[in-house]
Amino acid sequence: MLRPRIIPCLLIHQGGLVKTVGFKNPKYVGDPINAVKIFNEKEADELIVLDIDATVNNAEPDYSTIAKLASECRMPLCYGGGIKTAEQANKIISLGVEKVALSSAAITHPKLVSEISNAIGRQSVVVVVDVKKKQSLFGKSEYKVYTHNGQQLHDKNLSLLLNELQEAGAGEIVINSIERDGQMKGYDLELAQFIHNIVRVPLTILGGAGNHTDIQKLYQTCGLVGAAAGSLFVFKGSFKAVLINYLNPSIRDELYNFASIK
Repeated sequence: MLRPRIIPCLLIHQGGLVKTVGFKNPKYVGDPINAVKIFNEKEADELIVLDIDATVNNAEPDYSTIAKLASECRMPLCYGGGIKTAEQANKIISLGVEKVALSSAAITHPKLVSEISNAIGRQSVVVVVDVKKKQSLFGKSEYKVYTHNGQQLHDKNLSLLLNELQEAGAGEIVINSIERDGQMKGYDLELAQFIHNIVRVPLTILGGAGNHTDIQKLYQTCGLVGAAAGSLFVFKGSFKAVLINYLNPSIRDELYNFASIK
């Protein structure tokens, strides 16, 4: 049964835990393993961990780090970064990870989604799509797809791409707003609604959450979706002091009920 999920998203850069703003200027915020331990104590719903170096550097997944994360993690874990083959995905799952996240490789070669889905099961295949508004030659703004940490623009139509990925075997779609990344000013609800009308598999929205009210607004717009966030769970207060944290149980229950009613 589909249920609301509130999901910390952790970024790994040069072996450390970082947070970006607009996919740029990664700021070191701690040790990934320590963060996982804290989220265990806080009983987070799920955890997404993305290695933002692997694809850019054309590197293999860091299996040693993945094994350490999986052995420590007490919640469903989704790992992404550098996955280009079904064999790599299978190895990651064998280490104790529940889901693998694909991005540039899936967008460039949707057939890879089918291969990995056949190998490890559709429920374990997540595709992360990074998007940003771009003005066309005719002055109309539309959401465009980017990869390689927002550096490479793809000409694929977002709606057609999402349908293609679902047909290929994606079990979940994560939509990440490049413009909202690290801003903590709320989700792009227009984008969330647009995507929600297209996606038929479980959907997670990432980028922009600054407080629990932002999550409530997302649920009010889309109902039962995953609400993922980075800065919300690694910073605290107006000065953004580094503090790994999670919503307290009473607020979470309130949000879950709100999403379920919606």
